[in-house]
Amino acid sequence: MGLHIVLLLLLGAVGVIVAVHWIAERTGLPSAALLALGGIGYAFLPGPNVALHPEPVLYCILPPLLYYAALESSLVAIRRNMRAVISLSVALVLLTACSVGVAFGLLVGGATFAVGTVLGAAVAPPDPVAALAVARKVGLPPNIITLIEGEGLLNDATALTTLSVAIAAASGAGFSAPAAVEEFLLAAVGGFAVGAIIAVCRRLLSRWTSDILTLNAVSLATPFVAYLVAEEISASGVLAVVVCGLIVGHDLPRSESGASRLQTRAVWRLVNFLLEGFVFLLIGQQLPRILKGLDDYSLEIIIVAVAITLAVVLLVRPLWLLLTQILPRPLHTRLGDLSNTAFDGSAASAPVGPTPDRDSQRLSGRELFVLSWAGTRGVVSLAAIFTVPLVTNTGAPFPQRDLLLFCTLVVVLVTLIGQGLTFAPLARALGIRVKAADESRLRKLARVAAIRAALDRLDELNHPNTPAADRRAIDVVRQQLSARLAAQQQQLDVLEVSDADDLPAFPDDEALLKIRRAAIDAQREEMVRWRDAGLLADRSLRALGRALDHEEGMLTVSRPW
Repeated sequence: MGLHIVLLLLLGAVGVIVAVHWIAERTGLPSAALLALGGIGYAFLPGPNVALHPEPVLYCILPPLLYYAALESSLVAIRRNMRAVISLSVALVLLTACSVGVAFGLLVGGATFAVGTVLGAAVAPPDPVAALAVARKVGLPPNIITLIEGEGLLNDATALTTLSVAIAAASGAGFSAPAAVEEFLLAAVGGFAVGAIIAVCRRLLSRWTSDILTLNAVSLATPFVAYLVAEEISASGVLAVVVCGLIVGHDLPRSESGASRLQTRAVWRLVNFLLEGFVFLLIGQQLPRILKGLDDYSLEIIIVAVAITLAVVLLVRPLWLLLTQILPRPLHTRLGDLSNTAFDGSAASAPVGPTPDRDSQRLSGRELFVLSWAGTRGVVSLAAIFTVPLVTNTGAPFPQRDLLLFCTLVVVLVTLIGQGLTFAPLARALGIRVKAADESRLRKLARVAAIRAALDRLDELNHPNTPAADRRAIDVVRQQLSARLAAQQQQLDVLEVSDADDLPAFPDDEALLKIRRAAIDAQREEMVRWRDAGLLADRSLRALGRALDHEEGMLTVSRPW
């Protein structure tokens, strides 16, 4: 394929991604499902197509996607819900893989348990990208989002380790339980250690330099370094990237400047936007290629294999979630609640530690249903199944490889398109969403506490030996902070007297945001008018414009990276 063809394909893909994003924003449909459908449509058109190769996906696409997802996750929330996350990302993945293996071995002619487990390991890990995109738009409660995030971040390591063991067994190397456990522990411990070490190095580097461009370059390289180092020592590269991202994201508010965080976040949003789009387009384009390999299988075997795989994938998840709610307390999988954390609004206040009742909450039936429907599969499943070798250790063709590829693709498409398109209507119909008043109240409390902490810091700076110029500056800043505190307290008082779900959240109210943007636009237009009249240099216009850009960005940015 010539370089100009590759360039045309890339430009065409970017155009499709942008167009689909525009459609998704205006229709409310998930872009992941629309892109997958677009990939299928393009795959059947005449002309060059793009084949999925596992190495580029696992080494070039997966690390930045996982790293960005980890940056946007909450280390505190995942740690609070660690038991639930491990239940979903380890126990459920292993159960799904083994269940598919048993069903495939019993009901598909010529298949063995090892071959079925290869398929099961590939389709076991949900890809949370599509579900999370819809979940945040719908406004699901933070704890539900935390479970989806935590599961998606950690389950790939379990699945890929299980896959390597199953491939070895199916290829004739045999199965050894001690060896499998040893491999899993090495992958987990090694991946965790590598991720933590890379995160510490990243933290030290951010203290060594404050140059924004350098920090952005280091940020882009971090997931690839973590993945490559972990894979080099036979540890889990996926887990290394996730652990590194969680630690770095947790440290960012303290370790870098505001300007650096704003730019880093903008860079990562663009990278994630394009990579996600390419991934979902790539999924749909694999259908014709995989269909060509089914000529040696009867229609009956294909239908049975697909039906078994889909049935196990769709049924095991809700059954496991239901089971974990009725297990004894030490074994159950429930939610640790962060929303009940208590503040008194003072600068010195601290979160009240979780009580036993708060630390473990039984999931409602509606929450279980939403979590069950969030199990969409994605590109990791396809990349994993494409790593299956063409031949076994004896030189014979790998058993039913083409059938495994097709079953995996069907599971990905059914869950990605079917569940993706219905997730938002289902969540709305069940009424699973965060209360606007509660969320706004917590944000107001945090803002009030932060302003009071700033006023206390000014009191510390204002001592008898403080220079007169500094005292005047302190007085000016104190007046600004006091006015801001009064406004925030007034809005908080309004929220405290009402629990209405539809109460407008002042800092995030759509009308208020529109007015603030209009005011910023007016300032920007006046500055441009001064520039056009020759009264303001372009260099000065850019400097003043950056300040307005940061102010505008802070209207909607809810995370610091």
